[in-house]
Amino acid sequence: MSKVATISSRKLARACADFLWRQDATLRSLGLERLSIKVGQATIAMRVLPVMVNGLGITHGGAIFKLADAAFSLASNGYNERTVSAHCSISFLRSTRLGDRLVATATEVVRSGRSGIYDVSVTLGNAVVAEFRAHSRVIGGALLPVVTVGQSGTTRSEEGGGGGSAGDQRKPPKEVSFTDSQAT
Repeated sequence: MSKVATISSRKLARACADFLWRQDATLRSLGLERLSIKVGQATIAMRVLPVMVNGLGITHGGAIFKLADAAFSLASNGYNERTVSAHCSISFLRSTRLGDRLVATATEVVRSGRSGIYDVSVTLGNAVVAEFRAHSRVIGGALLPVVTVGQSGTTRSEEGGGGGSAGDQRKPPKEVSFTDSQAT
């Protein structure tokens, strides 16, 4: 019989971020630093490397887009439901250069049914350098296998499956139970 550990929604969001980090070579290759992970929110940082600078000597827009998209991914997948972007756009407001440390903060604006909207601000110090907006879509399935314990004491497996009506404001579970091997 395995032990069961109950974790909060914040720890669930971190466990989902850890899973994505292990699975996504692009996240790891950018040298990103995770600063804060919560359900519906993520803050990460990136130092601008030589391979991220374009022919004009400024940070390539694609590198900033990747940073913002990574923050969005970590924020939107914190519910343990496989979530992707259905649409996203970015506005570049200021240029940055080699060696600059950029911080991207993703915040959930709304999450309803299988769709959501997230805003990501990319900053250099106190200056906003880019604003990114992403529309998310839950595609079904869980990142991590989850077992929840109902009030009657019965357990059931949650495989994530999306669903819900368009007006259904989805909230993260207050407590989630993992077996020992899943909670680490």
